[in-house]
Amino acid sequence: MGKTNSPNASSRRGFMRGMGVLAPAFFTVRGAFAEELSRTAAVEEGPFYPRKLPLDTDNDLLIVNDSITPAVGEVTHLSGRLLDANGSPIRDALIEIWQVDNNAVYLEELRRSPQARYDSNFQGFGRFLTGSAGEYYFRTIKPVPYPSRKAPHVHFKVKLRGREAWNTQLYIKGHPGNPVDQVYRRIGGAKAQETVTVDFAPVGGSRIHELAAHFDIVLGVTSHG
Repeated sequence: MGKTNSPNASSRRGFMRGMGVLAPAFFTVRGAFAEELSRTAAVEEGPFYPRKLPLDTDNDLLIVNDSITPAVGEVTHLSGRLLDANGSPIRDALIEIWQVDNNAVYLEELRRSPQARYDSNFQGFGRFLTGSAGEYYFRTIKPVPYPSRKAPHVHFKVKLRGREAWNTQLYIKGHPGNPVDQVYRRIGGAKAQETVTVDFAPVGGSRIHELAAHFDIVLGVTSHG
């Protein structure tokens, strides 16, 4: 059976089962907060959001449709929660991500230049509908630098009903390209940069050297539902 293309509960449950012992640790809700959380810095959308979405838009970017050949790159389990400034989960929000493949080519570039050296096994774009704890999960690759950008990154877009879409970018903690990347430097101060910079840590016991990155997104909105 092929992958489901809608960001629904069955897709969410399937991938959380695949994460095994990682899921409980990643999706624990911390409860009430005495103080407001630091809001995640907004970062520009950039020029390569796919204007024509691929047929496969689920949360597993390593496999396209029914292919049995995975994308090239360091397998990364990217997860976190979508929260309001008080730490309450925001459920039923659509989170989208997009990034370059292991050859540093965006899916959108392939549409513009069909001869681009793009990994046809990399989905390049994915969606996930947040759960009751505000949780989301993607299986993707560790980002690599783009020719005009020094800092590897993953683009995020959050869509809430009745609100304008919100964008940010996720960066790798400790990467030498961060401090010299023009977009990263414009985020504004070390504290703001910290809100979009996380570890890509080895998954213990993984035979294929998988990584895990945990990125909580805190919006300055009141949670709904």
